[in-house]
Amino acid sequence: MSIRAVDVYFPKVETIIVLILWSAGWSQAISPDASSGKRIPPPGLTEFRNPEMVQILGYDDNAMEPFISRDGNFLFFNNSNSAPTTQLFWATRIDDVTFQYQGQLGGEVNSGGPLDAVASMDLNGNFFFTTTRSYQSNLSTIYAGPFKNGAVTPVNPLAGVAAPTLGLVNFDSEISADGNALYFTQGTFSTGALTSTAMLIATRQDGNFMIDSNSANIMKTINGQYLNYAPDTSADELELFFTRTDTNVGPAIYRALRELKSQPFSEPRKIDAITGFAEAPSISPDGLSLYYHVKNANGEFVINRVTRTFIP
Repeated sequence: MSIRAVDVYFPKVETIIVLILWSAGWSQAISPDASSGKRIPPPGLTEFRNPEMVQILGYDDNAMEPFISRDGNFLFFNNSNSAPTTQLFWATRIDDVTFQYQGQLGGEVNSGGPLDAVASMDLNGNFFFTTTRSYQSNLSTIYAGPFKNGAVTPVNPLAGVAAPTLGLVNFDSEISADGNALYFTQGTFSTGALTSTAMLIATRQDGNFMIDSNSANIMKTINGQYLNYAPDTSADELELFFTRTDTNVGPAIYRALRELKSQPFSEPRKIDAITGFAEAPSISPDGLSLYYHVKNANGEFVINRVTRTFIP
């Protein structure tokens, strides 16, 4: 079972509750018809196959929760969730499985606190991430700001997606390619441990994000059984990748489809080519490469990808 220990401080008689947050992830794919929200039917696609490790040249620590930018030029990721401080980093693309490490993200992203992680970004460079820096004061854990030249400044909490009550924590968000929908996970930690999750959708309304009135219906095949987290969407938002943890077998990555953005997703199917302790999917802009992190034989987290091809 994949867990990430993050210190989140609840003001309960000066006690500190150590919460367990779950990993996550992100991103893109096949052309939509913007006027109708329908997918322009692509050629058929093969199943994902051929797992291979991604190299981040110049980086030698754990790498988790990858996000491939919408133009494919950047890889965002964080170090281990169990590290004393989890921070966000970035790398530039050399090829599909090789990136050049550029260092920590600059600006106001990394707070020096327990957790700054789980990056995503829309086509306009609006950057979103999870942070525990202000949960105790405003219940906010999802922040955003503009990305430019390796830095994000300023960053601010998204008030419309702050948790509704103490004990609920929002995490593992991904912004849609067009920047108008935010997919995220809400976890119940009222006992001090994660007991349930629900994946939600917030949409931009009058410049602010609000929980979509159709969110529960759209996610009805995803929520319910098991712990589901780390949503990642194609560019047209008709394909959803996410992590599902069955406590008997551990985390795995699933895929679900829909024909219209207003419709619920189909029953999800596990991606069989991804094996082992795997989480946090991120689909490439062309929809053919799916990135994720996996625990290797040495117990370290690395980024892998699987690929699929078009069937003429």
